[in-house]
Amino acid sequence: MAGILDSVNQRTQLVGQNRLELLLFRLRGRQRFGINVFKVREVLQCPPLTAMPKSNAFIRGVAHIRGQTISVIDMSLAVGGPPIENIKDCFIIIAEYNRSVQGFLVGAVERIVNMNWEKIMPPPSGAGRYSYLTAVTEIENELVEILDVEKILNEICPINTEVSQEIVADGEMQRDLGERIVFIADDSAVARNQVKRALEPLGVQTELAKNGKEALIRLKEIAEMDCQHDVTERVGLLISDVEMPEMDGYTLTAEIKADPKLAPLHVILHTSLSGVFNHAMIEKVGADDFIAKFNPDELATAVKKWVHCD
Repeated sequence: MAGILDSVNQRTQLVGQNRLELLLFRLRGRQRFGINVFKVREVLQCPPLTAMPKSNAFIRGVAHIRGQTISVIDMSLAVGGPPIENIKDCFIIIAEYNRSVQGFLVGAVERIVNMNWEKIMPPPSGAGRYSYLTAVTEIENELVEILDVEKILNEICPINTEVSQEIVADGEMQRDLGERIVFIADDSAVARNQVKRALEPLGVQTELAKNGKEALIRLKEIAEMDCQHDVTERVGLLISDVEMPEMDGYTLTAEIKADPKLAPLHVILHTSLSGVFNHAMIEKVGADDFIAKFNPDELATAVKKWVHCD
């Protein structure tokens, strides 16, 4: 496993090219799962875990790794399966989501594959374990499932979506927006609704899309059908995730800025991805802002700023 995450700097060159690298892993059986390498800090053999009283049932314990205490989530339990057994023979994927570091207990880790987001598809509709997926893809004639980690984390520790009263009270955002909407693109239903709930008390009307491709098609439709000059007549701002099936947020932003009827639209990239390389991408693709998930006051302040700039 040593060296599986080396040359991360080279992987940053994939950003903006609608490409990603998936770390493939298994939980208990043959089914493969994937996680974006950009979310991963390291992969290691599962160390001894310390049980924590009254912790969530999905948390198998905490590990002390490089001077940091990290909660270890049994990913099989978290998606409704049985617990992972013989954990000393298993692995932990140390990842950073939503400004915090977690350990994901998995049965086995395989390898990293380079892919195009166009080959990452929305999950099939249905109940059961599919409700924990944000996307699926096919590798070597096998289905690979990409889990909705934001949903899992929100079930373990729900995120507060309330905006501070002083931000709500001034009413400035509603005046600046008028009848225009804020468009939200995110492949996680939990994340989409978190943003929507944060903005609703501010009087903001929203429209939601499940990925970059769906958002781009809809924005072009609005610009063509409802606007005389450009899309900002009907849409005041786009808030987009970065990781999305079919078209990522960086590519979506670049496509928007290349279209004269969409180019004036301000874009905030709102993502659980971490790392300083993301900030450089703001200028590269023409995004106006980059915010790590999820702080409702920070998001609302950024929305106010860019809506007011119109």
